[in-house]
Amino acid sequence: MKILNLISVFVLCLFLSNQSLKAQSLEAGFWDRVQYGGGFGLNFGSNYFALNVAPSAIYNFNEYFALGPGLSYSYIKNGAFKTSITGGSVIALFNPLSQIQLSAELEELYVSQIQELDGGNRNRDFWNTALFLGAGYRSGPMTFGARYNLLFDDTNGIYASAIQPFIRVYF
Repeated sequence: MKILNLISVFVLCLFLSNQSLKAQSLEAGFWDRVQYGGGFGLNFGSNYFALNVAPSAIYNFNEYFALGPGLSYSYIKNGAFKTSITGGSVIALFNPLSQIQLSAELEELYVSQIQELDGGNRNRDFWNTALFLGAGYRSGPMTFGARYNLLFDDTNGIYASAIQPFIRVYF
């Protein structure tokens, strides 16, 4: 009788694992769940130039949760003042409803500033860390909203305010 029970449990385990493998093979592949997006900015005027490139990608674990990396590069020249900003981020997205998107983003940027003066240049290099919590309205591939930097420091940072509006697009 014990042998019959063991055989029954073994057959049941084989059946369940086979069903699990079939379900996994029907699911979307890794690259089917990846979306790409990012930002690009170009601004220029009288003795002013700014360029920003920020590609990113997310992996959709399911219809509610996504996670992904991002890169960022910015260059700004305003008269004798130049800034170069390079870094990356990790973003987590949660969609409790199809129109609502909540986000948490950790961003680490290296900032290099040069101010050209008559008596010589003044250099300032530092790291800027930001932890954003955000909420937005989602429509198709776009999300419009605002985010708040929990680590905001107006004395040694690159952002003018702790609250920032955003438009996020992933294809």
